[in-house]
Amino acid sequence: TTLFRSGRAGRRNGFISFISGVSMIGIALGVAALIVVLSVMNGFQREVRDAMLSAIAHIEINRYDQAPAQDWQALAELARRDARVTGAAPYVASQALLARGEAMRGVMVRGVDPALEPQVTPMAARAQGLQDLAPRSWRVLVGQELARQLGVQVGDSVTLLAPGGNTTPAGLVPRTRGFTVAGIFQAGHYEYDAGLVLMHAQDAALFFKTGGMSGVQLRLADLHQARAVTAALLPQLGADWRIADWTRANPTWFAAVQVEKRMMFIILTLIVAVAAFNLVSTLVMVVTDKQSDIAILRTLGATP
Repeated sequence: TTLFRSGRAGRRNGFISFISGVSMIGIALGVAALIVVLSVMNGFQREVRDAMLSAIAHIEINRYDQAPAQDWQALAELARRDARVTGAAPYVASQALLARGEAMRGVMVRGVDPALEPQVTPMAARAQGLQDLAPRSWRVLVGQELARQLGVQVGDSVTLLAPGGNTTPAGLVPRTRGFTVAGIFQAGHYEYDAGLVLMHAQDAALFFKTGGMSGVQLRLADLHQARAVTAALLPQLGADWRIADWTRANPTWFAAVQVEKRMMFIILTLIVAVAAFNLVSTLVMVVTDKQSDIAILRTLGATP
């Protein structure tokens, strides 16, 4: 307010008035840049995070020794006792090679329950062909980018090669099986669109010989409560179980974004600081310019 009045009043030193206006504009631009850049980065992080979480659950529970979760229904019921958990579904996780003709890609294979999976992953809720996955149907859903790379469409046949193999007199023979493409999904995140395959959980357990479900996936009402829910469930499960929340799914990416946000905040704060120094120098000049007026007022009897 002081600078504004000083800049508009008839002054003996017009340079101080000019510096006052420049300082205020500098601070306004610095604060505006800080708000805009941080808002853009927050929006970018939220969009990518939502795309990631459309294909994966907020929390995954499995055993440390990779043994099957035989009684997964009891595990899901235990998790549902927490009011923050809105959905639970079993899953089978493995890796394989997906081939069609001479084209071959490494993929992540997830066995899901078509009736329960939409409760934990939004992508499954809108995926076409999910309900066509049935036990012993040997059908799969593939990502949009993966389908483009392999040149497959709904109804085409593909071949999956499991990591393990069958021992025969001729040696170790890779375990393979043909599958029919029942649908093509779009997660919105390249990693999943180009490398994720969904099939029925029972088919996945049979094909990969896991002996049952790998674990249980959970969906939360508030994704930011993932670590709190993890800390609450871990003592109830025991030492044999491992719980991983979504923040650990892509730690490198989230860490890089956080570092960028901190650095941008520091850089833009320095811009505001430079404008603030100009403001302080202007105030000093205004006080210096007023010294003679204050001296006259003191001579007339004004108090300090």
